[in-house]
Parts: sequence; C-alpha cells; structure tokens
Amino acid sequence: MSDTTANLRRKIRSAGDLQSVVRTMKALAASSIGQYEKSVRALADYYRTVELGLGACVREVEPGALRAERKGQSDVGAIGAVVFGSDQGLVGQFNDVVADYAIKTLAALPGKPQVWAVGERVHARLADAGLPLIGLFTVPNSVKAITPLVGQIQIESEAHRAKAEHARLYVFHNRPQSGALYEPVSQRLLPLDAQWQEGLAKIPWPTKSSPEVMGRGTRTLGALIREYLFISLFRACAESLSSENASRLAAMERADRNIDELLEDLNSNFHRLRQSGIDEELFDVISGFEALTGPGRHAQRR
Repeated sequence: MSDTTANLRRKIRSAGDLQSVVRTMKALAASSIGQYEKSVRALADYYRTVELGLGACVREVEPGALRAERKGQSDVGAIGAVVFGSDQGLVGQFNDVVADYAIKTLAALPGKPQVWAVGERVHARLADAGLPLIGLFTVPNSVKAITPLVGQIQIESEAHRAKAEHARLYVFHNRPQSGALYEPVSQRLLPLDAQWQEGLAKIPWPTKSSPEVMGRGTRTLGALIREYLFISLFRACAESLSSENASRLAAMERADRNIDELLEDLNSNFHRLRQSGIDEELFDVISGFEALTGPGRHAQRR
C-alpha cells in the first residue's frame, strides 16, 4: 500500500508541474496573440497610404508600364510560393491545414511550383507531399523579427524572378477567425495584372486637391510596389503567427482541462487508498485491543 500511495504522490506532483508549464504557455500564447493582432491593425493605415499612392501613380503612368520589365515572362511559367507555418509543435492541425490547402491550390494551377517554407514543421509536411522546396526560413519569434524575414523573402523571390525562374508569386498562410479558429487563405502577389491596376485607378483621392507624383512616375511606382509587397508579406506573417498562437492557446486549454481531470482522479485514488490504509491500521489496533482485553485474558488472570 505504501508503494502505491508513493507512486500516486509522484504522479500528482508530476501532473502539477506539467500543469504549471501548460499554464505558463497559455499566458505566453495569449500575450503573443495580442501583439500580432495589434501589428496587423497598425498596418491598415499604412496600407491605405500606399494604396492611395499606387492609385495616383497608376493614373499617371502609361498603360502596361507595370509589365514593361517582364516582357519575356508568361503567366503560365513556374510558380513561386511562400507557405507560412510553424517551427514548434503543440499547435494542433495548424501546419497540416495550411500545407494541405497550399498543395491543393498549387496542384490546380498551371506550371511547376517552387516553394519557400517558413517553419520546419510545415517544411517537413510539404516535403512529404513531394513539392519542390527551394528554401526554408525560420519563424520569427516577435513582431520586430518579422521585418528581417520579409526582407529575406523579397530578396530571394526577386533573385529568382530576375533569372526568369518564375513569373508568379503566391503566399499561403492561416488567417485568424473569431475565438481560436483560423482558416487557410492565399494571395497572388505577382504579377500585378490589369484588373489590379484598374482597381487602384478607381480609388478616389481623399481631398479635393489632385495629387502630383514627384520625380519619374515609374520609379515612384516601383518603390510603392515594393512597399505593397512588403506589407502583404508582413501581414501574412503576422496573421499566421496570430493563428499559430491561437491554436497553441486552444491546445493548452485542452491540456489544462485534461490535467485537471487527471489530478482529480489521482487525488481521489490517493485519498481512497490512504483512508483504506488508516481503516486497516484502526482495525489492527482494535483487534489487538480485543485480544488483550478479551474473555481469555481475564480467565488467565484468575
């Protein structure tokens, strides 16, 4: 009995230690969700500014100027794709969901994909599916670390586009929904088609004064396009990180509930065994007392 209660004590202590770790991870995940959601909201005003600038430039440059540097490329060529996942586990189906969505979407597009994976977990999932992977990036661990990652992705992508290795660029990531839910989404970043240009040209300027593009219009347009790509990648990364931490928070909440149930069972068993041991000891004491004070003992004294 003593060995059994000792084992239960160790299990209860181990479960308590594990629950402390789980609750710490819950707090970190909840805190991380807040900072990434805040960064996404902060991008909205900046994106609006870039969008207005692009609209002003598009209205001034000659039609087709956006595609002038890509005359030799075709929309049917190879496909560049960036898939955002996670480096760490304890995120449920987070990586499987975005990987399956990317695999299915790329399979339906004409051309051979060339994939950059952000996160070791999603990289392994895409490799198992047989997709050609040309790069692996580490998932940033803070909002400040997103900017260097986006810069690396832009450099890698532009290097491949300069070699005419792919004409299209897509980004895949999980976007947070209400609560701990998320959904996989994709966006085609390049090429910037005529429909995109027409939509920008229709954006009204917020004041009565007409905007004027300083310097060469195509140079300003190119700079704004780079900012547009930067914002799109930054937002995709921040939304992916927010979804990852929401998934981890949900997983930790389930683990916390399971540990509570386990501790309740262990404590119940421990108290039951302890009470059983106390009862047995009491029975032994009573039996010994009866043996000492019973009728046989009185007869011997006479």
